[in-house]
Amino acid sequence: MLNCDCLFCKIIEGKIPSSKVYEDDDMLIFKDIAPKAKVHLLAVPKTHFALLSQADKEGRVMLSRIFEKIPQVAEQNGCGDGFRLVINQGEAAGQTVRHLHVHILGGETLGW
Repeated sequence: MLNCDCLFCKIIEGKIPSSKVYEDDDMLIFKDIAPKAKVHLLAVPKTHFALLSQADKEGRVMLSRIFEKIPQVAEQNGCGDGFRLVINQGEAAGQTVRHLHVHILGGETLGW
């Protein structure tokens, strides 16, 4: 179920444009508008929940499909030498959009 006030739900619904790199029934993967690496993609489940702890059984299955797809999409987008995945959980961790999403970072050697 999508949340009409959520930025990512609006992107999923096509109300806000994005640079899509992959889409299926479970997820949308698009380029981050403020990249923190040469390649910075966001993998967003099409079901709205903010935190991992809020994912029901269906949400956890959807997340497993997202994690199965990420390596292929990352490689196709210039991360063949490796990539980093980041999931920020809550405001204190830097989560700015309250819709669970996975940052895919790569295309260069990443430091800490």
